[in-house]
Amino acid sequence: MSLHAIDPSTGETFQTYARHSDAEAEALVDTAQERFLSWRNRTYQERASLLRGVGTLLRAQKAELAELMAREMGKPVAQAAAEAEKCAWVCEHYAEHGEAYLAPRDVETSALHSFVRYDPLGVILAVMPWNFPFWQVFRFAAPCLLAGNVGVLKHASNVPGCGLAIERLFREAGFPEGCFSTLMIGAAQVEKVIRHPAVKACALTGSEAAGSQVAATAGSQIKKCVLELGGSDPFIVLEDADVARAVEVGIKARCLNNGQSCIAAKRFLVHTAVLEEFTAAFVAGVEALQVGNALDPETNIGPLARPDLVDDLERQVQGSVQAGARLLCGGQRLERAGFFYQPTVLGDVRPGMPAADQETFGPLAAIIRVEDEDEAIALANSSPYGLGASVWTRDRERGKRLAARIEAGCVFVNEMVKSDPRVPFGGVKLSGFGRELGRPGILEFVNSKTVWVM
Repeated sequence: MSLHAIDPSTGETFQTYARHSDAEAEALVDTAQERFLSWRNRTYQERASLLRGVGTLLRAQKAELAELMAREMGKPVAQAAAEAEKCAWVCEHYAEHGEAYLAPRDVETSALHSFVRYDPLGVILAVMPWNFPFWQVFRFAAPCLLAGNVGVLKHASNVPGCGLAIERLFREAGFPEGCFSTLMIGAAQVEKVIRHPAVKACALTGSEAAGSQVAATAGSQIKKCVLELGGSDPFIVLEDADVARAVEVGIKARCLNNGQSCIAAKRFLVHTAVLEEFTAAFVAGVEALQVGNALDPETNIGPLARPDLVDDLERQVQGSVQAGARLLCGGQRLERAGFFYQPTVLGDVRPGMPAADQETFGPLAAIIRVEDEDEAIALANSSPYGLGASVWTRDRERGKRLAARIEAGCVFVNEMVKSDPRVPFGGVKLSGFGRELGRPGILEFVNSKTVWVM
């Protein structure tokens, strides 16, 4: 069997890749384990130097890498170039701060000297999604490798070229063979990799279903996993918000990456006092977005990554309208080659509708009226997900107070939700567990070892 790269802007297959057999995948994991035995003894300075080299290559090759992302999963090429830049940033961040994050920490006890040191675990498996085909991988790989682990990647089957390109970047930067390898395997082969004795832990970003399967297998082997799963992020606009700014950022927060983001703003909980103003401006802004081929630099909204995603979004829109939501713009798949759906805004959305209760993965914004902040918080927390949330108010102290009440891994006041190498990222409830990025991210895959000296 093979892996196929299909351009979502045209629907055409443009590249086919050979799939690794189970035996070939096992051999790559064996090589990774052999490399770990020497890689863990490299100094932080040596690892950091190589990681900076990867950052340099990402910036030098961002145009071609952006084209690859656009062709394999439909990300607008300008956004794809920004993704390559962000990957360079995370490499540079851990190159600069990783050693300090992992420095041994003295603890005062009855011992003559007691401290905690942070040692690498070994081979870490990453199961990664297609929607941010470079960033999701690099935010795992940079801290993993800097800590002295080695990584093996099972990338999403529709972005095989991205997986191979990432492996190539590490090799071109001077990382030894086996430090980072891409396994060209399908989802059915992942369980065997997790069960490989050399694999010590795994990280997954993806769907709730995939996360539960990986967690179940890892748990059966007493292996740690970190899961970053779906989201239905609330975007709360209070009566004292800067409405114009909230609209501007809200459109970007909903439609970035063609709306295909776990941390996209999905449920717009808008105070009744500003609902009419917000809705009119939001709809006008969405209608002005340029839909087109992902390779066109003028495109704001490209295609969805696969045809089944168009089917899912269409079902959620139609189900919500049938349940009483009001279609304010969009609401149709586009009659053209590729996998396109119109940017869509629904008004009068209420709990019980698909647009309110389910994760929507595409350019669909659901506007929900709220009477006060207490109702906004209650609705925000009513979701089974808890990844991110955004709160809009001119009173920053009020925003901080509300942030404490929201069930989410991160809350942004007067800003869209985003991941940043300097702070931890992850979710609660069905959005997963564990953290990536910041100091907590690099500590996920190390052994916090107590040393007690008398």
